[in-house]
Amino acid sequence: MRIFGGAAQQPTSAERVRTILASAHSMTMEVDGHTTEVSRGNGPGATQHVHLHPSPEDAGLTGAAGTGERVPATLQFTDIAPLPVRDRVRARLTVMGWLTSRDKAGSPAGDCMEFATAVLETATCKAGIGLDDLMTAPADPLATYEADILTHLVEEHSHCIPLLLRLVEPRFLQLMERAAPLAIDRYGIVLRVEYPLGHHDVRLPFHSTLNDADQFGMQLQALLTTARRCSHRSRLLSDDRGPGESAVSRRS
Repeated sequence: MRIFGGAAQQPTSAERVRTILASAHSMTMEVDGHTTEVSRGNGPGATQHVHLHPSPEDAGLTGAAGTGERVPATLQFTDIAPLPVRDRVRARLTVMGWLTSRDKAGSPAGDCMEFATAVLETATCKAGIGLDDLMTAPADPLATYEADILTHLVEEHSHCIPLLLRLVEPRFLQLMERAAPLAIDRYGIVLRVEYPLGHHDVRLPFHSTLNDADQFGMQLQALLTTARRCSHRSRLLSDDRGPGESAVSRRS
């Protein structure tokens, strides 16, 4: 049985926003016309954690809850593919709201973002996400592990990529120059197939949706087992290239 041929389940815009917020290491903050690059890591340099909250009006709070100073603010995130592929920017996220430095009792509580709206832009769509959608979207268990998983897959198990390509519709492999993992989430893995001009992304769905990061290894093995049963092979993967000359490789 081959996987290609049907629509694969994929993250909603709200789920993608939650993933970007959970995994981004840096962001651009604009407050009062001033733009600042902010690191969310634990390393040297300026670090900051921004917590998103509903506005007092949305939360039904009055009085002391809304006495803190509120300044319009915008957060901008760029979602970049962990591996070096063509056009590495996968999405851009803009979060708009108000920055406050007071808690419900009016005491200093660090910088908190009162959420107003978010806009997610990808190569194929632009979507606005409201508070209700964001709060009800499930968190992806692989969000903070994606970069490590994909890097390990390419550096230690590169032989898996040609196998996974057996699950790709053959017409998308014609004129292929290389292929590499672009993304991974609870629903499956996405491969970017590159051509002399342009590229095409192919989603390979897992047999079942992941509820925990520890389930990834089992789901990947299930995909590889399905791939081994396929007779389809790309011409580029079956020619006379020697070791290290496969069309499926990691760019230096």
